[in-house]
Formats: sequence, structure tokens, C-alpha cells
Amino acid sequence: MTYHRPAGETYGGIAPTEERGRGTDRRDDDRRRGDRRSGDGPLDYETVSVPVLVIGAGAAGARTAIELAERGVESLVVGKRDHGDAHTTWAAGGINGSLGSLDPDDDWTIHAADTLKEGHFLNDPVAVETVTKAMPDRLRELDEWGTNFDKTDEGRINQRYFGAQSFRRTAFVGDRTGEAILDALVAKARSLDVPYRENVMVTDLLSDGQRVYGAVAVDLTDGRFVLFAADSVVVAAGGFSALYGRHSSRDDENTADGPALAYEAGADLMDLEFVQFHPTGMVGNRYGEEWSGRLVTEAVRGEGGRLYNADGERFMERYSPDQMELDARDVVARAIAREVREGRGTENGGVYLDISHRDADYVRERLPKMVERFASLGVDITEEAVEIAPTAHYTMGGVDIDWTTGETRVEGLYAVGESAAGVHGANRLGGNSLAETVAMAPVVGRHVAERDPEAPDLGDADPADADFPSGMVAYAERAMGALADLEAADGDTRPAELIADLRKLMDDHAGIIRDGDSLREGLADLRLLRDRTAEVRVVGDRTGEDFELALDLAFMLTLAEGLLRGALVREESRGAHFRTDYPEKSPAWRRNILFRRGDTGMDHFTREVAAPSPEVQKALDAGYELDYHHLE
Repeated sequence: MTYHRPAGETYGGIAPTEERGRGTDRRDDDRRRGDRRSGDGPLDYETVSVPVLVIGAGAAGARTAIELAERGVESLVVGKRDHGDAHTTWAAGGINGSLGSLDPDDDWTIHAADTLKEGHFLNDPVAVETVTKAMPDRLRELDEWGTNFDKTDEGRINQRYFGAQSFRRTAFVGDRTGEAILDALVAKARSLDVPYRENVMVTDLLSDGQRVYGAVAVDLTDGRFVLFAADSVVVAAGGFSALYGRHSSRDDENTADGPALAYEAGADLMDLEFVQFHPTGMVGNRYGEEWSGRLVTEAVRGEGGRLYNADGERFMERYSPDQMELDARDVVARAIAREVREGRGTENGGVYLDISHRDADYVRERLPKMVERFASLGVDITEEAVEIAPTAHYTMGGVDIDWTTGETRVEGLYAVGESAAGVHGANRLGGNSLAETVAMAPVVGRHVAERDPEAPDLGDADPADADFPSGMVAYAERAMGALADLEAADGDTRPAELIADLRKLMDDHAGIIRDGDSLREGLADLRLLRDRTAEVRVVGDRTGEDFELALDLAFMLTLAEGLLRGALVREESRGAHFRTDYPEKSPAWRRNILFRRGDTGMDHFTREVAAPSPEVQKALDAGYELDYHHLE
């Protein structure tokens, strides 16, 4: 597991190999065979030169590529799954925007105020305002492109309550909102002839720490290596919630690819300690292992669903009598965890979510996918409760970017969507994840277009003929050689076993409730787990599951270390980060913790959070707040 750049080594300092890849100078489909040998044969790789490489094919990546296309800039979107098969589809409940369809008093400043309060004022105010100002127009745009949001009787985009929101501002398509949005974005991208390559996994970014030049990837269909040369690279590859055993995404999603790639290239990471455990993930033997942790959308509670413990008590009355089940996600998740810890949970470690008191036809209309999913498992949610428990759902932290441009500290390297940090602070407001992707992507696309990117010239046999640095070609070939060595790894431990052990480690030491001793123990265990990767065994070739899991593991280890370190450094409880040894919020810790790749490992530093604008401060001072009993 040594394919990442060794500590202290700069890409620019790599001497060009005497025998570099050779081939013709074709722009978009140039295949080269390098003479450098690794294992029992020469490296065989394809080269692709493109102005902008977009890594990740969910809503953030698709919307960025659309913006670029509309501005006349060529991009290539690469995804490690089939086209249209992205984590966006699992964001079911809705997307925020202050349209005021049902509550005319709502506006972007109140949306911003709710976002800051939910984030416990650790959010980047520029990020928050960028998203909340843009969202009304973005919602109308998505509707025009075919998302087809549910409408009111008057024909306006309908909106529902989501947790901790002062007004009904969450637009929705039943309970399949993310799927509908991604379908619309994919269709729009296709109408603009945006090129896309599926089943391609990026393993390394080519960077000298100051500028990005492209990426190394593996085509998971045929195992061929790919060298992408690009003037700009946009990372839109999701977050890292799959570090945990129970998580709401599929096992091969949110495995830290995006943040780890950017970090290795020289970008800073921020707010890694803040992981949102969604209160309502599926749990229980009745549903089967396949469904463990899968999200029961917040829309169930937004439409009036109630939480009960095993004793039949509606326990949120103890924790949040005013906002009840629609309090902030961190509040509800900790309440459930406490009920279970104190012996009032189910035998599967959960509680019950019940919407059977609502009219059955209403439930079927508003929550069709939930009705269908549970019906397939023998449960009628219009008649009975479902068993749930908190599940790792979203990572507020990620790559530190300039929120006026989306660019990292590495020139030409951008991040957008869940890969980026800043909007959510210490806890995400429900409905803001999809909002972040489509609000920030146009900003990124606009700034990239203003750079007027061109496809790098890879030259021919002579490196002097190219404007692509020969050192990058040399590094790319070294990275490919390391990947070939990984494919041949014949140790004693399969990658899946190591990932399972990592997830248990994170569950045990960095879950909903933490303390310093446990976090230190987790870091010690992580070092031991890293040592075990030297004995990894990869069965099959580069198209097989073992090889991909070994790559996932490397990304996951990087973010696991940052998460544990951040949680240990932050000696307070704030938002989704709760420590029993520091149970109170500390004004001194209204600071972000950032990580930068140092010569000997992960270096951290802190940064003070800026104040919100006068407009948003006015909304904060007004004290808007949801009164749950509006739903009763």
C-alpha cells in the first residue's frame, strides 16, 4: 500500500525516467506503452489530455460540467460507477431554498441564519451566503431542466419542514428527490454533449504541491492505467462517512477518495472531526444485512413521524419539547443513543419511528419510496412502526477551498460538494447537502472558465516538445508501477478484512459519543492497522473487488487519521462532535481545525471563523425558530 507519495518527496523533484511513455500526439485518445518495467511486464497505459477533468459524477460533478459546457469549456467527467449511479440518488428527502412557496416570510438570510445555528457558528459565512442566496434560482433551474418538483395547488414548487428549519423551505419530489435531480442533471449534460467515462477510478493527482497537472487512474473495466493531463481538476467525489460500520451509503461510496486525493496533492483539509450521524438509519434483523444503516429519510419526520423507545415513550419530549423529532440531527441522534445506552432501546440497539397515525393515502403520496422499500421487506409503514438507529450519513469536513472560487491552495485544483468543507460547520442542516452541490458548482465552473483552460500538450517522444512537465510523467509512471505492485500483493490479509477492522475501530473510538482516552487508543490502533497493510493480499487482477478495496482502504486510512486527530484536538462539545470529558461548548474553540501534509506526516493548525454579514446577523438576532406543534 505504498502508491501514495512518500512523506517529504516533492513531485517536481522527481527526475524524468530515461525511458518514458511513447506514442503519437493525439489529443483525446492517445495510447502509449511505456518502457518502464514493473513486475513481469512493461507498463501499458492510455493518455488523455483535456482542459478540465471532473472527478465524480454525482450532482456536484454533473452541475460543474454543465456550467463549463455552457461557457464553452471542454471537460471530461470520470466516475468509478456506471453513469447516473451516484450517491446523490440516496439523498431522498429534499433540497433547501427560500422560495417562500408556503411561508412567504422566509428568505435567504433566514436560511443562512438557520444554517449557521445548525452549524454551531463554525461555518464559513461566505460559503453559507453563497449557497443560500443562490438556491431559489437553482431550484427553479432544476425544475425547468426536468426535476419536476412536487407542486402546490397553485402550481408553485411545494416545500416541507425539515429538522431545525424555521420555515417550510425543503423542495421535494416525493421521497426520491436526489434521484430526480441527478436524472435531470445527467439529461442536461447529455444534451450539451458533455463527455463522460464510467468505471474509472482515480488513484493519484499529479501535483508539485503548488499546481495540479492531471491524474492517474485505473479503468476498472479492463484494468488499463490512464494518465489524464489537465489544466484544471475538479474534485467532486463525495465524503468519508463509509469509515463507519453503520452508514447510509453503499459500502463502495463515500470512501474518502476526494478529500484524500486533494490532501495528497497539497490541499488542506478542514473540520474532519464533524461527522453527522443521521438519527434514522435502518436497523434490525428483520431488514437483513443489506439494508443495515440505510437511510430512512428525514421526510418521514418532516411529514409528522414520531420516535418511540422500546417502552412506548415518545422520548423526544424529554430532550426537545418544542422541536421534538424535528430538532437538529445531532440532538436527535444523541437522544436515541442515550435511550439505547440507558436500556430503553430495542434488542437490536434502536428505537421506533412511527408515521402510522397519519392518513395512509397521504403517507403513500408523500413517501412513496419508503412505502415501497418497507413493503418489499414485509412492513407496511402506514400501519406499523419501523426500527431505526443513528447511522453515519454525512461528513461536514473535507477540502478547504476559497468559497468565492472553489479553488484550493493548489493552483488549478478545485473541490465541490461533500468533498469540500465550509458550508455546514459542526452540523449540517437537513436539505443543505443537495443545495450545496448545485449552488457551488456554477461558481466553480465560472471561475475555471475564466482561467481559459486548454488541454495540455503531452508532446511526442521528446519531453521538450510538451508543455506537460516531464516530472509529472515520471511520477505518473511511478504511481502506476506501485499500483501494479499492489495488484501482485500476496500477503496474508484481504483488503475487506482490513476495512472491516477500520470501521469497527472508528465505531468504537470516534462515534456519536467520544472521549480523549478512547481517541488516543483509536490512533494507536490505527497505527497498528496501517502496519498490517504491508501484508495485504489482493486476489484477482485490477478489475477485481480486492484491488478496488485496497485503493479504498488507503484513502480511508488518511481520513480516519485526520478525523481521530481532529476529534482529539477539539477539547469541547459542538454540534456533531460530543466529548464526555469536555461536555460543554467553549467560545475559545470557535475555530476550524485544518490539516496539511507535512514532511513527516499530518500537521494541524487552527483558524478563526469570520463573522456573518450584517444582513444575516439581523436574521440571527430576530430569533426565527421552528415550532414543531405547527404540525400537530
